Amino acid sequence: MDGNGRWASSRGLPRTDGHRAGAKAVRRTVEAARSLGIRTLTLYAFSSDNWRRPGAEVGALMRIFREYLEGEVGRCVAEGIRLNVVGRRDRLAPSLVRAIEVAEAATSTATELQLRVAVDYSSRDAIVAAAGRGPDIGIPTRDSFSRALAEVMHASGTIPNVDLLIRTGGERRLSDFLLWECAYAELVFVECPWPEFGLQALQEALEEFDRRERRFGGIENTVTSGVTPDRAEVGR
Repeated sequence: MDGNGRWASSRGLPRTDGHRAGAKAVRRTVEAARSLGIRTLTLYAFSSDNWRRPGAEVGALMRIFREYLEGEVGRCVAEGIRLNVVGRRDRLAPSLVRAIEVAEAATSTATELQLRVAVDYSSRDAIVAAAGRGPDIGIPTRDSFSRALAEVMHASGTIPNVDLLIRTGGERRLSDFLLWECAYAELVFVECPWPEFGLQALQEALEEFDRRERRFGGIENTVTSGVTPDRAEVGR
């Protein structure tokens, strides 16, 4: 979900306006993902490194996030969207943590779309925290380590392996997002900033995904895509 600030600056607007436009893009993209048959969508809203931004911008982002949670929970319930916020919570305001808990509880039985929003999230920090639980998980396997990662991130269930990762705003890097889960992800980088992202851009990314041949370490023609991915992730 990258490019909010640059989108606003290019129009002579404050960066906060870009983040509010980005919140509208979240609604469009969630609706598009649901209509296209995607079952799990993860949005990278705020990385742990984003705390380095000016305090006023961080405060505005947190207010917009709480407003989104409070304003969208009813629609999520009506449309069968299960909401889960992944990342640390100890550095969030108590009012925001409460809004997260209320939204997660209200949507906990939804089955149409699993929507994960990453807030105060760092994949490297999560991996370090999960590795520190070694005595609790015994001799780790990929599955047990994935479960430990999910627990330290407050995820509901394990975080599944990523099929398709989309990054907006013209950047071409992962920026500490789902590094463990992206081992065999197809990466699509798009030029449009996040506030302009929507159904057409998502369809184009899926078409690019469909052209890829996925081998998972095997040889050609043994595994191909040919289907809409169950899981799509949108990096900052």
